[in-house]
Amino acid sequence: MSLFQIDAGREWRGGQRQALFLARELRKSGWPFTFVVQPDSPLHEKAAAEGLPVLPLRIKRETDLFAALRLARAMKRGGCRLAHFHDAHSVAVGGLACDRARVPIRVISRRVDFPLKRNALSRRKYTRNVDGLIAISEAVKDVLVKGGIAPGVIDVVPSGVDFSPFEGVAERDFLRREFGFAADDYLVGIVAALEDHKGHRYLLEAARILKDRAPKIKIVIVGKGSLEMDLDKQARDLGISSLVFFLGFRDDVPRILASLDLFVMSSHLEGLGTSILDAMASRLPVVATQVGGIPEVVIHDETGLLVSPRNPEALAAAILKIQQDPALARRLGERGYEVVHEKFSAEAMARRIIAIYERIAARKRVDLRG
Repeated sequence: MSLFQIDAGREWRGGQRQALFLARELRKSGWPFTFVVQPDSPLHEKAAAEGLPVLPLRIKRETDLFAALRLARAMKRGGCRLAHFHDAHSVAVGGLACDRARVPIRVISRRVDFPLKRNALSRRKYTRNVDGLIAISEAVKDVLVKGGIAPGVIDVVPSGVDFSPFEGVAERDFLRREFGFAADDYLVGIVAALEDHKGHRYLLEAARILKDRAPKIKIVIVGKGSLEMDLDKQARDLGISSLVFFLGFRDDVPRILASLDLFVMSSHLEGLGTSILDAMASRLPVVATQVGGIPEVVIHDETGLLVSPRNPEALAAAILKIQQDPALARRLGERGYEVVHEKFSAEAMARRIIAIYERIAARKRVDLRG
């Protein structure tokens, strides 16, 4: 018998990392499972490098019938008793595969707080034969309920952090050496896909405000996405190209975070914000927007400062406040470090999800280990 963990993401984002953390914990706990991933994706490479039981399966779109048939055959061969879908494409394709392979238990993770589409196909994905929905925050659960999902089907399990990469970082001046920043430059960073809902444009507008008030502040942007060229043009048009540094996709995020003075998240839609958890694990003070699940992580004036979304003036003021008050920065950073270790470990996340599997299996009288 086997559990199937399925993630069709081609990129390396928070969802893929959480799927990897869960797979690690399943292996540690002795659960038999198959990890279905996109071939040659970052998740495939990382999972294979760790020796996890990977099944590469190319899923081109939500209506990829060929992928569904291949997945169904693998599920039959592997005796799949439970399928856990970690992204939207895998939900649609995996649902068809589960029908064909007669998989008795289906679980979906929902990471974003975008409203559910009202069309019949979208509702069918999240309601038909679905035994459990895992929301990463109360805000995501609220969106699901408003979209017509029964509250009793939904469990809230926050994202988790593997703390080891952050604990082992010794150097704190990596970015200063790489880019030649001065010792007194104040480095403000964001790690997020370059997509509209992450609100980078408002951060760039805030940088324009800060240019005159605090010229030592530099903005470091880590991530790739569809708005890469647009944001670069915006920075040039605003006359802040000398203050903003686009690093693209990076595999050395712990080292980058260790080099920052402040972390910012400018989203206007956000399920939880796993990069905020990373920043807190790095003892960084945080400025973030009061949207989605972020207030469940960033407690205003305790683990960070919250501002209204789409508000460059408020964003700039909060950044400036922390820059000018080192004692406040230390207090927020230390408290954030404590909170993330208390509530957001990868092990705790995995244990809660496994408990959900066991609860559903007991209710449906399915032997997951047989």
